[in-house]
Amino acid sequence: MFTGIVECIGTVLDNNPYDDTESGGQGTTITIGNCECILSDCHIGDSIAVNGICLTVVAFETDTFKVGISPETIKRTNVASWTKGAKVNLERAVSQDVRFGGHYVQGHIDTVAKIVSREPEGNSIIFGFQLRDQEYFKYIVEKGFICIDGTSLTVTQVDELSQGGAFYISMIKHTQDNVIMPLKKNGDDVNIEVDLTGKIIEKQIVLTLENQISKKDSTLNTMIARIVEEKVKDYLSK
Repeated sequence: MFTGIVECIGTVLDNNPYDDTESGGQGTTITIGNCECILSDCHIGDSIAVNGICLTVVAFETDTFKVGISPETIKRTNVASWTKGAKVNLERAVSQDVRFGGHYVQGHIDTVAKIVSREPEGNSIIFGFQLRDQEYFKYIVEKGFICIDGTSLTVTQVDELSQGGAFYISMIKHTQDNVIMPLKKNGDDVNIEVDLTGKIIEKQIVLTLENQISKKDSTLNTMIARIVEEKVKDYLSK
């Protein structure tokens, strides 16, 4: 679990599509450097969020660590674009003594979004985004949480009428100085994890409705039958 509060910015040192070392396991691995500040308590098997993706440490040194990348991660995220020298946001998994300053972040990326606009507003920047996979747009609500490249942010506006739909966040100066978003340009992709709360509520509603519909004498079916009966009576009385 993570908070979406970026601890430091690392640098991609190597993106190896077929790492045949013992730690690589003949799979895709990425090595991140310039991150000594988050490795003082590191262990093999630890989780570190890299641009919001929960990844497992398979090897590390004083200021570098290596993570394995699954095919599912490559499909869901922008990890394929992490070339040597790319900057990435880093956050360790939370411990019991960490203040929860952001929001509940799993590190499980849902999809990617494209940066479509950036406008200054005072010392803040308003960024606009469009999702690659529109089915996740329903979970993005004004003043709700969203995690973008591992950064916990608040949605300031949702534009459902624009082509493809768009949503916006406002990034204050402090955040600009400590995350990679300002380094990106319009057209670049970012990793998106929508707020888990919306998914949970939707799932519970669907399960409840399915359970109610399947039972003939359920509260829902009884209520629908009563409404239909009243409407039929009203119609026949005219």
